[in-house]
Amino acid sequence: MSNKSHESDVAFIKALAELLNENDLTELSVKREYGDSDTLNVRVSRRGETVTTHYAPPAAPAQMHAPSAASAPAAAAPTEDPASHPGAVTSPMVGTVYMQAEPGSPAFVSVGAQVAEGDTLLIIEAMKTMNHIPAPRGGTVKRILIEDGAAVEYGAPLMIIE
Repeated sequence: MSNKSHESDVAFIKALAELLNENDLTELSVKREYGDSDTLNVRVSRRGETVTTHYAPPAAPAQMHAPSAASAPAAAAPTEDPASHPGAVTSPMVGTVYMQAEPGSPAFVSVGAQVAEGDTLLIIEAMKTMNHIPAPRGGTVKRILIEDGAAVEYGAPLMIIE
């Protein structure tokens, strides 16, 4: 019986991940209560490309929690964490990312562009203030890890410059 519940929870988590992608959401959080001490907490997020689950059945919490947490991130998590890359540029604040100065204008940078230290890479709007984010070093933009208009957290990887 508990294995059947586990299988339905995995299917539920997969459905949440699909819903996240289909609707271009950045995060989804759901709490299911099956009984007094039988709950499932799921948080699916695009920011760090992680899936976090917490499952607490009444009989054996440790037995059910480990497979749920281990199987779900394996499908969604990339093999390399962009934030650990030596050329990663991370967000200095929480806010909304804008890749260009105003709608319709060209982006500050694109993949393959050469940047010098101090060049504006993007803008992060925080509390109605537009903060220009400078390149911490010169190099070539290898990857852009965020989309225009996306919400970012402090420390989130924005792009890779090598």
